[in-house]
Amino acid sequence: MATQSVRVGPNATAAPRRAAGSPIRARRTSFLADVWSVAIRSLRALPREPEVIIPSLIIPVFFFAVNIGTLEDFAQRGIAGLDFRAFQLPTAIVFAVTGVSRAPALVTDIQSGYFDRMLVTPMRRLSLLLGLMVADLALVMALALPVLGLGFLVGVRFETGVLGALVFIALTGLWGLAFTGFPYAIALKTGSPGAVGASFILFFPFAFLTTATLPREALTGWLATIAEFNPMTYLLAALRSLLYGGWQPQTLFEGLLAILSVAVVSLSLALATLRGRVARG
Repeated sequence: MATQSVRVGPNATAAPRRAAGSPIRARRTSFLADVWSVAIRSLRALPREPEVIIPSLIIPVFFFAVNIGTLEDFAQRGIAGLDFRAFQLPTAIVFAVTGVSRAPALVTDIQSGYFDRMLVTPMRRLSLLLGLMVADLALVMALALPVLGLGFLVGVRFETGVLGALVFIALTGLWGLAFTGFPYAIALKTGSPGAVGASFILFFPFAFLTTATLPREALTGWLATIAEFNPMTYLLAALRSLLYGGWQPQTLFEGLLAILSVAVVSLSLALATLRGRVARG
């Protein structure tokens, strides 16, 4: 059957109509377009899921208020010159951004069959995970802002200025992104919302076996030893250096290296479980 052209405007001709009975073939798009399509779907879903955002703000604000209310005088008496509020702010923000991901939404897609339907499309498999992570990066950087605003309200300032604040937000975003590999790996492996919810337990060794509440020089015994090998120790040191102490390239480099070490482990697990689910599908 011959095809027909349709005028859609002055001197414009549309693409030919498909002949009746001819097959419909899906057209492969670019990798970036695949990633963006997954990311924009995830970002659009966030306003409909306040249960994801609100707890992520309440918990760090609670710990920040409790710690500066109960430990500030004690810490400042024990360590002369310590600005305990500035010291605690990075801990609060790391609490806000760690473990926040679209992994629960991924579990919902797996259980509903939507994820399996995506696997039969020409969309690149890696983009199914990276698109979610792009949305995660935007979310965790946004979550850092209200907690940072609270720090400003109680008198915390950046000695490194506006540029230091931007680097601070970028580092917290990268840390949050690096940690998302763990819940995604669990989601892809189990497809269980309970297992994904329990993945936050993985954060506790990072959070409390480190310099979260006291400076490194104040730690003793086995806690000091564990903190020395905890990546979060170096992340917190990098974030705190931006608040007080001025630009410290070595400290910032060590913080980036800590983020990279966690990212290599977590994202390797996530990619391995993605390959496994694709193979099973």
